[in-house]
Amino acid sequence: MTIMQDAQKGIVTEEIKEIARAEGLDVEKVRRRVAEGKIVIPHNPIHSPKSLGIGKGLRVKINANIGTSREYCNIEEEKEKARVAIAAGSHAIMDLSTGGDLDEIRKELLKIVDVPFGTVPIYQAGLDAIEKRGAIVDMTSDDIFNSFRNQAKQGVDFTVAHVGVTKESVERLKRQHRLIPMVSRGGAFHMAWILHNGEENPLYKEFDYLLEIAGEYDLTLSLGDGMRSGGLYDSNDRAKFQELLIIGELVERARAAGVQTMVEGPGHMPLSDIEPNIKVMKRVTKEAPYFVLGPLVTDIAPGYDHIVGSIGGAIAGYYGADFLCYVTPAEHLSLPDVKDVKEGVIASRIAAHAADIAKGIDYDVDTEFSRARHELDWKKMFESCIDPDKAKEYRKRRKPTEDPKACSMCGKLCAIEIVEKYLQD
Repeated sequence: MTIMQDAQKGIVTEEIKEIARAEGLDVEKVRRRVAEGKIVIPHNPIHSPKSLGIGKGLRVKINANIGTSREYCNIEEEKEKARVAIAAGSHAIMDLSTGGDLDEIRKELLKIVDVPFGTVPIYQAGLDAIEKRGAIVDMTSDDIFNSFRNQAKQGVDFTVAHVGVTKESVERLKRQHRLIPMVSRGGAFHMAWILHNGEENPLYKEFDYLLEIAGEYDLTLSLGDGMRSGGLYDSNDRAKFQELLIIGELVERARAAGVQTMVEGPGHMPLSDIEPNIKVMKRVTKEAPYFVLGPLVTDIAPGYDHIVGSIGGAIAGYYGADFLCYVTPAEHLSLPDVKDVKEGVIASRIAAHAADIAKGIDYDVDTEFSRARHELDWKKMFESCIDPDKAKEYRKRRKPTEDPKACSMCGKLCAIEIVEKYLQD
């Protein structure tokens, strides 16, 4: 029995109880939304991570991607990235490794990651095909499904499945002009396979088999955004919505099978496209949880894409996105290092919290911080801020000399102290 199947039968699992407590919601409301597929709880019993709810009525959650590449592979560094991401507040970790012994990397990461852990199995299927047969397009259907099963057996809690990259959606892509046809690596694997073999995407053609695997391990499926836009020019185009229509149908089939699903999107898009994208997605999928990369709201800020992504993430979270995939300063440039990971997590946490505040969630957290600021209670401010280490570092860098209670920008000219002195008279 999956968590969703239990919820559909009226059973309140421990995971549902934990989420209701953490979110301050009625248990029955959480159970009902899990049963309907509007909330997912990525939780493979083999891994048994901390319970995390993603979806309608809950706080916006964030995910941190880590992983090796064929250019650079250091498992100890990836483990440190995972530790730093979790310490900085990431709610989930995804391993996108494409270099080294992928099974061993995953095994080592699963040992230290106590939050939901995700992967993209098509990467391993494609890389194995290169090693065994010479090319990604020589993958077999068995290769693809075996990757999903083997990773689920290891304890992976959620996996990306690019089920919307089909013969139909690829033909749509070919008929329209895109500035950048495709930027999704998993999507590109499937597109190349379809065009080379003239066959349908096995994950779409045999979706019921994928559901069978997912049901066996209570594996949450993240239905991938192979057609996401890689530049503002391609935002919200026909190829993306064609994929979304296909995914919407598969979400309903997954719910009927008791398999939890969320939907991925949408990539690069201007601020004005975020609200309509989310509204269409929520309507087409009947309010499935939305897992978004960014969105990135400008293309011209390499080195600062964590900021670009957090701007888009805050807007997306406010309009209904449920799960933000962080973006690091290294996006589009290089494999991120440990420092990049922390900066990406913090930027995404700020976006998620800003979205929550706008929806009336955790407003009191900022009110308490403002009260501490008014009282110049630095200890309390440091304890309650998103990144205490950085805040302390800046205050220590230039200590105030005139007035130790104030900051070195104002000293004795501190507006708070002046007003406090004369307003009370």
